[in-house]
Amino acid sequence: MTTDRVLYTARIHTTGGREGAARSSDGQLDVKLSTRGTKAAGTNPEQLFAAGWSACFEAAMGLAAKTRGITLPASLAIDAEVDLLLGGDGYNLGARLNVSLPGLDRATAQEIVDAAEATCPYSKAIRGNVDVAIALV
Repeated sequence: MTTDRVLYTARIHTTGGREGAARSSDGQLDVKLSTRGTKAAGTNPEQLFAAGWSACFEAAMGLAAKTRGITLPASLAIDAEVDLLLGGDGYNLGARLNVSLPGLDRATAQEIVDAAEATCPYSKAIRGNVDVAIALV
């Protein structure tokens, strides 16, 4: 059993799977879900994961920069891609982050990206389970 202190618990009620809806207990999230590649209104789990991971990663970069006394550029951006894969062992995910830190020298930017990769909870959760590529662009 973990002795970690719980900082927050997201509570989501989902019905209908990829053709359903997901709603948070606090009402802040209320999304219609749809199967990837369709014209149906809604998002899909891969898009939701990409949004959550990239937002978390940006926050981790902010913490890494703060501990180093570095100000991140206001124009920083992360483009996230999450693939749904089908192989011999069934369905899997592949994921990429393309991180832009304009104005920072490459070595400093890479140091911040590496620190974020080591501390971001999403990155930790998928490490060793998902084929991941994180690139500084």
